[in-house]
Amino acid sequence: MAIVAAMPREVSGLVKGWRREAAKSVHVFESERAIVVCAGMGGDRAMIAAGEALSRGPVSKIISAGFAGALHDGLKVGQVARPGVVIDARTGERFSAEEGDGVLVTSGSVADVREKSRLRGSYGADIVDMEAAAVARVATARGVGFLAVKAVSDESDFELPELGRFATTSGQFRTAAFAFFLMMRPPLWGRAMRLASGSNLAMRALTAELQREIERLSV
Repeated sequence: MAIVAAMPREVSGLVKGWRREAAKSVHVFESERAIVVCAGMGGDRAMIAAGEALSRGPVSKIISAGFAGALHDGLKVGQVARPGVVIDARTGERFSAEEGDGVLVTSGSVADVREKSRLRGSYGADIVDMEAAAVARVATARGVGFLAVKAVSDESDFELPELGRFATTSGQFRTAAFAFFLMMRPPLWGRAMRLASGSNLAMRALTAELQREIERLSV
């Protein structure tokens, strides 16, 4: 099984003790039963990660995993979604997962509350991310089974201003610059703490779900 996530933090609970390689912003983690590749945020970086995972040997299934934003108030932080359909908001392409329910829409940037509302209205989507459509595209081209497993890290009414500006061209997040930005803006501290708490809940939920998926495939 190959798993593609944007950032190592999203899968940090899963890959503890796994073999690790890192080069040029691409992190590869391997166990006896699975490989995880993280190459950064966005579709271009997800395609690099998926290609790297598939180059490592035969893969029965590729999973786009990681954090996602909820697009309606029926989804709360820490819930795990397995969408059956993935839509690329930039091209309109639709991809089907091997299993799952609901719709994920992949956006080209971090979605604020207004954009979340637009994506919900335009696509009837439940969650938004920045990578799943790219992974689905690679899986389809290679004839490999595809799944999306996403944990909600922020709810439909949540946004942190200017979050997207801290992404680099290689899809990495400038943590130090973001921390400095927040330090100078005390009114945002509450929301930043809410995001950190949501990310921790999402990471734990995602870890448990991916562990179950690996066990299921290994039977």
